Amino acid sequence: MFTGLVEAVGRVVAVETRQAGSVLSVERPPLFADVREADSIAVSGVCLTVVASADRGRLEFDVSPETLQRSTLGSLRAGARVNLERAMAADGRFGGHIVAGHVDATARIEGIRRDGDFWTYSFGLDDSFSRYVVEKGSIALDGISLTVAALGERSFAVAVIPWTADRTTLGARRSGDPVNVEVDILGKYVERLLLADRSGARGDRDARLRGLLGGS
Repeated sequence: MFTGLVEAVGRVVAVETRQAGSVLSVERPPLFADVREADSIAVSGVCLTVVASADRGRLEFDVSPETLQRSTLGSLRAGARVNLERAMAADGRFGGHIVAGHVDATARIEGIRRDGDFWTYSFGLDDSFSRYVVEKGSIALDGISLTVAALGERSFAVAVIPWTADRTTLGARRSGDPVNVEVDILGKYVERLLLADRSGARGDRDARLRGLLGGS
């Protein structure tokens, strides 16, 4: 699990295309010296597993075809910059919101407005995830935990502080650029539970559970 608080920005060293999927190599930031093979890292919001870290100068990840199709990772090239966050430690501070690293869709930046030292970014709102976006709710964009500042029928906007713009890839984004979107997973669970109740699936689950426990 992640929190959407980006720890470092890494540079893509190489992208090796395989028959299915690819291998992504990212320059290892100094803060990530403790990362080992099998660790989970959020790469611009996508949870990936470190498959090689013998070379302390880089981290390597296998990227599946599903991930390449669902996220912006398929367009990465050497020299690109990506947001990086290590999985949250059990004794760590919970500073953002629950981020699983499972991208729901991508959205394009429709506009960027500067207000003094602050920025407002607006994005297109796709039907595939629009019902999970609520004003003042949480959303992860390229792995960055942000608050929905405004919500329209076909768009939403987030306010970006200077710290976030300077220390993530968001500050270098331009109108038309795509970003990875992960909605708040709590909304998905609530929806799933409500749909299950309406369909009677809850009773079926209870019956199966009683059977496993030997009850009547």
